[in-house]
Amino acid sequence: MSGDETSRFVRLRVEMVVEVGDAEKLTGAALGRIAEDEQMPGEERAHAESAVQEDVAEALAYLVDPFDLVSQVPGTELSQASWSSEPVDYDPDTPDWDLDGDEDYDGADDEDDEDGEDGDVR
Repeated sequence: MSGDETSRFVRLRVEMVVEVGDAEKLTGAALGRIAEDEQMPGEERAHAESAVQEDVAEALAYLVDPFDLVSQVPGTELSQASWSSEPVDYDPDTPDWDLDGDEDYDGADDEDDEDGEDGDVR
């Protein structure tokens, strides 16, 4: 592609494994964020509070915002984002966790979210 034909959109893939050393502190921070959200309807607030109290992965997902990751990057604007978190059995010594081993990645295992769109940032 020439410079005129190059897309202005870039897909940024980020995969992280986070160790939760203090689940109570994480949950408390998520509950604090929910309490600060003045725009959140009461029913949604109750659901969010319940979810983060039951699952540290939900608490983490509530606190991590893709907009925060790119909002200070000059010349960019977040067009679309989707993210999720889940508990995992992590063993950095197994080949399954080789984050650099994705040279052969072809995108075939991308999952669609509810609206049929690819869940990655575009």
